[in-house]
Amino acid sequence: MTPATADPATPPAHVPQPGQAAPRRSRAERARVSPVRTVGIGLIWLFVALSLGLLVWMLLTSLRDSRAIFAEPWSLPDPFKLSNYTTAFDSGFGRAAFNSVLVSGSAALVSVVLAAPAAYALSRRLNRLAGPLTMLFVLGLGVPGQVLLIPVFFMLTEVDLVDSLPGLFLVYVGIAMPFTVFLLTGFFRGLPGELEEAAALDGASPARTFWQIVLPLARSGLITAFILQLINNWNETLFALSLMQSNDNFTLPLVLARFIGEQQYKGADWGGMFAGLCLIVAPMLIMYGWLSRRIITGMTLGIGK
Repeated sequence: MTPATADPATPPAHVPQPGQAAPRRSRAERARVSPVRTVGIGLIWLFVALSLGLLVWMLLTSLRDSRAIFAEPWSLPDPFKLSNYTTAFDSGFGRAAFNSVLVSGSAALVSVVLAAPAAYALSRRLNRLAGPLTMLFVLGLGVPGQVLLIPVFFMLTEVDLVDSLPGLFLVYVGIAMPFTVFLLTGFFRGLPGELEEAAALDGASPARTFWQIVLPLARSGLITAFILQLINNWNETLFALSLMQSNDNFTLPLVLARFIGEQQYKGADWGGMFAGLCLIVAPMLIMYGWLSRRIITGMTLGIGK
């Protein structure tokens, strides 16, 4: 008997048919990683290790004496000099921390509150102006802050808001609007429109639909936008340095710069300087470590939509 020949019209068994899921790869195939990817993963972990090591070294150095820092830069504190943090607070870091929390937090919150309705309206494209307005906000992302510095300074001078926390608050809100609207517009576009249609059939007004249905669904995107703006405002130096003149209105980056300048005349207190750095960096690291998963989720849900 002659062996049965395979039908040429029948594809091989390992080729998935239309509508069928692709066959699962074996454990050996999944374990096989290209050399380029291996090198890339190794470089990423090396960068993470160096960053964590730098943060730990900065924390330990903030607890040491200035002479010991130069004599043995890699040794552990012996004894722990907590007075460095007292020196930092006495140099104005305490008041500056309050100013930074007040201005950065309020500006980030207001920018999200103002950007959310605008982004929702632009995402639904209710009229012909939605497209041009969206492009206008996108163009705002490409304007560098150095270009805005002089016009903003003269405008605040006209309304007597130079060297005032409300003036810096307005600047932060204005700068945050393009990115916040752009981020939330992409996020709102990913929300299902059927829920809004169902709410309209139930008699809900557009405003009620937005506040009671859309906003709860967009919570991840709103929190992501708030945290990103908070971090940006916390680290901002250019406008604060140009607009703030009195010590009582200084934010943390300005106090650190002033503290470093004073050490050139009084003798460098490196332990106090590193303590000030820890006061600036630690709050944002703690917040990002606590909410990093939510930030990444909000960014990936809204990207590309």
